[in-house]
Amino acid sequence: MSDDDDYDAADSGAADCTPIEAGSVKMGKFLMIKGRPCKVVDVSKAKVGKHGAAKCHFVGVDIFTQKKLEAICPASAQLAEPIVDRTEYQLMDISDDDYVTMMDKDNNMREDLKMPEDDALCKKIREALDGGEDVLLTVLKAVGSEMIIDTKQGAK
Repeated sequence: MSDDDDYDAADSGAADCTPIEAGSVKMGKFLMIKGRPCKVVDVSKAKVGKHGAAKCHFVGVDIFTQKKLEAICPASAQLAEPIVDRTEYQLMDISDDDYVTMMDKDNNMREDLKMPEDDALCKKIREALDGGEDVLLTVLKAVGSEMIIDTKQGAK
């Protein structure tokens, strides 16, 4: 193959993804780039040339690590679009080892997520909990990974 080796085909075994043709990817959509779920921030398409198919160039930001990733592939290639789910939970407690106890809208409890690595977000969550406020946590889930990405004050 040529320089197109770094794109991820839809049959890469990612069960939490749906296939999408590279030529139909738009900015703001989610796309698997180098095995990571990314939000597409830039798309450019090169026209069909003398020696082959049209090419697509994608720049995406990893939704969990915020790292910028790039991919180039033919416009007809089948890529993987991750299924991204946002869920809000009410914060109940934070354990000594930084595991978060949360409750969803159906009153189901979870204790399997750790505090986020973002120090500013951790501080905001702890201050809100210590202040006795109702705290809602936004959890992002994609391709088998989950992470707390935001917090806001709950309704009283």
